[in-house]
Amino acid sequence: MNTLILHHYDFSNFAEKARLMLGFKGLAWRGVEIPPILPKPKLVPLTGGYRRTPVLQDGADIWCDTNLIARELERRVPEPTLFPAATAGGANAIAWWAEQQFMRPMALFVSGINADHMPAGLHADRARLHGLPEPSIEAVRKAAIRNRNLVRPQIRWLADMLRDGRRYLLGAEPCIADFAAYHVVWFLRGRHIDCRGELEPYPRLLAWRDRMAAIGHGTRTDIDADQALAIARDSTPAAPPPSDPQDGDPRPGERARVRPGDNAKDWVEGEVRFIDTTEIALARHDPLVGEVVVHFPRLGYDWRRA
Repeated sequence: MNTLILHHYDFSNFAEKARLMLGFKGLAWRGVEIPPILPKPKLVPLTGGYRRTPVLQDGADIWCDTNLIARELERRVPEPTLFPAATAGGANAIAWWAEQQFMRPMALFVSGINADHMPAGLHADRARLHGLPEPSIEAVRKAAIRNRNLVRPQIRWLADMLRDGRRYLLGAEPCIADFAAYHVVWFLRGRHIDCRGELEPYPRLLAWRDRMAAIGHGTRTDIDADQALAIARDSTPAAPPPSDPQDGDPRPGERARVRPGDNAKDWVEGEVRFIDTTEIALARHDPLVGEVVVHFPRLGYDWRRA
C-alpha cells in the first residue's frame, strides 16, 4: 500500500486527520509537501483546480476531501474499521458537525490569535477561498475573540461525551467521529502562540486527545512533487466499478464540473467516469500528467453539467 501519496503541509489540520487515519490503518505512505496558499503549480495538474489540503494520490487516481479519503482507506484496509456498524449513524453525524460547525470558528480563533505569525498571504488566501474580501489584521484579531466564544461551548460538548469515562467519543475504540473531532482540537496548538490551555478544564478530554495522538502517522517517506507528477504520468487510472446515478445526475461519459459547496470558485471539469450516491469521479487530461481521474464526495460539493 506504499503506492499512496499524500499531498499536504505539516500545519494543516485536515492533513493531520489524513495522516492519523493512515497511521490507524498501519499504512506506509509517501508525502509531498505543498504550499499552504496559492499558487500550487504542482498540485493543480493533478486536481484540475481543486486547491484544498490534503489530496491523496495513487498512480493516476486522485481523491479530494478527507471524508472521501477515509472511505477509500476503509475500502482498501477494512480493519481496524473507521466505521463500526454499531455507531455508524451517530459517528457520521458527529463528524459532520465537527467539520462543518466546529472547525470554522476554531480556525478563525486560532489563526486570529496567531495573526502576526501566520504565513504571509494566508488570511487573504483564505478569504478568497470563501468569496470574501481580504481582512485587515485588526479585523482578524477581533474575529478571533468573537469565535473563541463559539469554540468554548463546543469544546464542552466534546468533554461531555467523555464524562462517563469512555476512552473514545462513542465507545472503547476510535471511529470516524474521533478523527474528525481530533483534528479540530489539534489545531489549538497554533503556530507560535499555544492555545491548548482551552482544554485544561477537561482532563478526560486531554487524555482522549493524547490517546488519539498516540495512534501516529504510520510510515512516512517524503518525496518531491516532480516525482508524484511523474508517477501520475506513467500510470493509468484504475477501472471504475459500476455507476449508480440518481435522478438528475450526469451519466458516465457526460461532461460535468464539481466544486466545494461553501462558496469556493474552484470548479474542476471533466468526463464523468463514475458516480453513485456518495462519490463523483471526473476523468480529465493535463499536459503534465496525461489522463487522471479526480474523485470527489457528493456531500458538501456542488456539481453541474459542463
